[in-house]
Amino acid sequence: MAEAGTAQRTILVVDEDPEFQREVELALASTGLRVLPASSGTEALSAVHENSVAVVLLDVRLEDMSGYEVCRRLREEQGEALPIIFVSGDRTDPSDRIAGLLLGADDYLAKPVAGDELAARIRRHLRRLETWNGAGIRLTVREREVLELLADGLGPAEVARKLGITPKTVATHVEHIYAKLGVHTRAQAVAAAFRGALVATG
Repeated sequence: MAEAGTAQRTILVVDEDPEFQREVELALASTGLRVLPASSGTEALSAVHENSVAVVLLDVRLEDMSGYEVCRRLREEQGEALPIIFVSGDRTDPSDRIAGLLLGADDYLAKPVAGDELAARIRRHLRRLETWNGAGIRLTVREREVLELLADGLGPAEVARKLGITPKTVATHVEHIYAKLGVHTRAQAVAAAFRGALVATG
């Protein structure tokens, strides 16, 4: 049975090893969390842009770019609100862990990881998200940008041009914003954003 606060949350698992991805799915099977697999850094960055990701589980070794680089870029784009957990089967020295944490990771686990420990770590980071702001709502940096532009009166096409993204991506962000705020219209979203101090009032 899903725990309170975990339903519909997406965990992005960035790892070239499909076996590890399956292990994560098994570990989280009873939590109500959705596992979204990615096998490269490029795929991971795209997945975060296109989906409402709650936690990123990130291997250090990837074929196209290092997990450290993925972490750095996610921090630049998403800020501190997105929990990033490094996992590694070979980069497990204290210096590796320190490097990962200095780059902005929230946690660093060595493979193999026991399923119950992995689930517990992820739940802990999800609980942290519940207190990220007073309203208990976590918007990504991009979602907040979209919401602020909507509150300024811009339409979806104008938001897309302003942020340099596609209208389809804007629609995806708007869908996620509505779901997180529990609303169904743009006017309701803007009103909820001001009530929860999610956007600037002046």
